[in-house]
Amino acid sequence: MKSHFQTFSRYNTWANRRLYEATATLSDEAKRLPRPAAYFGSLLGTLNHLLLVDQLWFDRVLGRPGRHTQLDGILYEDFAELRAAREQEDAAIEARVAAMTDEALAADLTYHTITGGQMRNPLHQVLSHIFNHQTHHRGQAHALLKDAGLMPPPLDLLYYLRDQG
Repeated sequence: MKSHFQTFSRYNTWANRRLYEATATLSDEAKRLPRPAAYFGSLLGTLNHLLLVDQLWFDRVLGRPGRHTQLDGILYEDFAELRAAREQEDAAIEARVAAMTDEALAADLTYHTITGGQMRNPLHQVLSHIFNHQTHHRGQAHALLKDAGLMPPPLDLLYYLRDQG
């Protein structure tokens, strides 16, 4: 199980890097432009949501007090700062997953939702959710890039696996 999640943590880093490289080619105005398909208002809002939720979930995984009380917060208005924070978070995710054991992945994680409810799921299900959530919203961001007039790079897992040889 551990190697499966290590693959996903590395894929997550790869896909985010490609997404941010494409986003960097847009003007600040285009990144902030409200778009009908943007569930979080704009491309910048969507990218902030992804970082915020990763932080929220890994606070839970690590047993730390939650830093976030809403899902649509803007952590960084400045794209360069957001990108640096994303890169730092992706490196931390890879390191955290690499440090996990199969026993830890099978164990239950008890955590609180942002509304205060207590939940419990096996850690491997939580990680599956985290990586699936990333893929879901990266797909939305991908569509927003296309809406902005770009031809964004493929982000599919198989492209990552091929890229890694």
